[in-house]
Amino acid sequence: MTAATIELQKAVFAALAGDGALLAALGGPRIHDHAPANVPFPYVTFGRATAYDWATATEDGGEHLFTLHVWSRARGRSEAAAIMAAVRARLHDADLALAGHVLVNLREESQEMRFDDGHGVHHGTMRFRAVTEPAA
Repeated sequence: MTAATIELQKAVFAALAGDGALLAALGGPRIHDHAPANVPFPYVTFGRATAYDWATATEDGGEHLFTLHVWSRARGRSEAAAIMAAVRARLHDADLALAGHVLVNLREESQEMRFDDGHGVHHGTMRFRAVTEPAA
């Protein structure tokens, strides 16, 4: 992963962890890079992250695709949907500060929600796309 990818994840984590509406929906600061054992539901985890060179002949840059996962054991989809809405409200078109890089844009690309019968959880996936440039 590139340094911009790591800085982007740090900024996304800080933005989510500092959002009162999201923390209320989660019942506390339940945002994890990797969920610890026996973590209480609901919670959010970081998933797959991919970075691509977005440089031109005259400018450097990167395209970053990342996934956030929402996990809920509530009856019905309402809890997971509310958490996903709070995440989108905080991140879509957000202006986040990245150390050593400039965030050109951050957009939610897609959402999906399904019920995982094997684990008895509602699982939401949110895919985001960000473009970064090195700071001047």
